[in-house]
Amino acid sequence: EGNTRVAALRAGQVDWIEAPPPDTVPSLKQAGMQIVTNVYPHNWPWHLSRVDGSPWNDIRVRKAANLAIDREGMKALLGGLMVPAKGMVPTSSPWFGKPTFDVKYDPEAAAKLLAEAGFSKAKPLSVKAIISPSGSGQMQPLPMNEAIQQNLAEVGIKVDFEVMEWNVLLASWRAGAKDPASRGAHSTNSSYFSQDPFTALIRHLDSGLVPPKGTNWGFYADADMDARFAAIRTTFDPAAQTAAVARAHEKIVDDALFLFVAHDVNPRALSPKVKGFVQAQNWFQDLTPVVMG
Repeated sequence: EGNTRVAALRAGQVDWIEAPPPDTVPSLKQAGMQIVTNVYPHNWPWHLSRVDGSPWNDIRVRKAANLAIDREGMKALLGGLMVPAKGMVPTSSPWFGKPTFDVKYDPEAAAKLLAEAGFSKAKPLSVKAIISPSGSGQMQPLPMNEAIQQNLAEVGIKVDFEVMEWNVLLASWRAGAKDPASRGAHSTNSSYFSQDPFTALIRHLDSGLVPPKGTNWGFYADADMDARFAAIRTTFDPAAQTAAVARAHEKIVDDALFLFVAHDVNPRALSPKVKGFVQAQNWFQDLTPVVMG
C-alpha cells in the first residue's frame, strides 16, 4: 500500500501522500520531493493488562521493560521518523510534568530489576502481546514490535505475539483484557490519539471506564489516579487544569503504567509543486495557505 502511494507520487499522478514508508524517504528526497514532519498528538505504546495474574502487576517488571527498549535504535530503523517516548505525551508538552522515573535505554538497570522480581535471560518471564501487521496510524508495527521483542529478550522477558487484523484488534481492545477476544494477552499495541486530556490519559486508566463502559483495556484501578482525573474534570482555570493534567501524567510515568515507545511524526511527502503547507502539531491541518506552484 505504501509503495503504491510512493509510485503514484513519483509518476505525478498525485502531489501529496501520507506516511511514506521510511525506506523510501531518502530516494524521495533525492527526487526533489518534500518530506514534512512534526511531533504529533499520536502515541505508540503497549497498553498493559492489570488483571489478576498479569506479570505487569509488578512495578519492577514494568520499569524493567521500559528501560530495556532501545528507542534511538528504533528511530534509526524508522529512518528518523519517530520521537522516542518518555511518557504518554512528548516532553515538549506542558502536560508532561516532572516525573521522577526517567524512561531511557538502560538494559543493565532493566536486568537488575528483573532479577529482583525473580527473572533473567536464563529464567525468562513470558508475556503475550497483541499486535497488528498494519492499520490506521500504526506507523510500522511489525518491525517496531520485533525490535521490542528482541530488546526485551536481551534482559529476560520472552514475548510471544498474538497477531490480529486491525479491526479484530480494535474489537478486542474495546472488549478488554478479561474478554476471550483478547486471548489471554498481557498487553495490546495500537497507536493512541493524545490531543486532549481525556483521549491522552483518562480513557485508558479511569476505573469507571473499564469495558464495557470504556477503553480501560487493562482494568487498571487506582483511587489516587481517579482523584487526579477528577481534578482535571472539575478544574476550569487553564493554568490550574494544565497543572492537574501534568500531575496525572507524572503518576502514569512514575508508575510505568504503559510500555512507552514512540511518538509519531506523521510524515508527508509532497511534490515540489506544493507550496505553503506548514504541518501543525495537530490532527487538524490548515490547507488555506497551500498553493500549487
